[in-house]
Amino acid sequence: MTKRLVIFGAGDIAQLAHYYFSAQSDYEVAGFTVDAAFMGAPTFCGLPVVAFESLAERFPPEDVDLFVALSYSKLNAVRKEKYLAAKSSGYRLASFVSPAATVLNDGLIGENCFIFEDNTIQPFVRIGNNVTLWSGNHIGHHSTIKDHCFIASHVVVSGGVEIGEQCFVGVNATLRDHIKIGDRCVVGAGALLLADAEAEGVYIGPATERSRVPSTRLRGI
Repeated sequence: MTKRLVIFGAGDIAQLAHYYFSAQSDYEVAGFTVDAAFMGAPTFCGLPVVAFESLAERFPPEDVDLFVALSYSKLNAVRKEKYLAAKSSGYRLASFVSPAATVLNDGLIGENCFIFEDNTIQPFVRIGNNVTLWSGNHIGHHSTIKDHCFIASHVVVSGGVEIGEQCFVGVNATLRDHIKIGDRCVVGAGALLLADAEAEGVYIGPATERSRVPSTRLRGI
């Protein structure tokens, strides 16, 4: 029997969740929900949008699962808050794992995870609850990603790494093997971490500067 799903959110990530769950899972998306204060149009992606405060009247917990489709806003705190609110309201939290991901960790993946295509998750990896892995990441063997993290695209997490709760790791970042990243760290795009990172640290790699030579003076282009 087809399972029914309600998606929390009405933005780009919610639209992506609607696409992936509809096209590549056993779920039928039945509607969307947002906090009453953020109610806008009555429909999204052609489906009803219901205030979360009255969601149980329209979609009772026994009839649907829920997926919180939010970004890393406020260092994942908003997504964490809504995830916990959904659980306290009695909803089961669905996860999406792309069939185009290579998953070799015996399914050690928590609730409300969003794992996109082309991720490689090696053996003995543990992924907590409410974790987003955007496309194209390498998660090395025996690594742990704790709850409420957001890993952007093409990140390399080497073997035996521990990433604490509510961390953000940006595009093309590299984490060497057997290091620990404390809770609520931000690792910026292209950063290289070679040692442990204390909680609430910010690690930003240098940006590429503009050359003094204008493009019109380059030869061969």
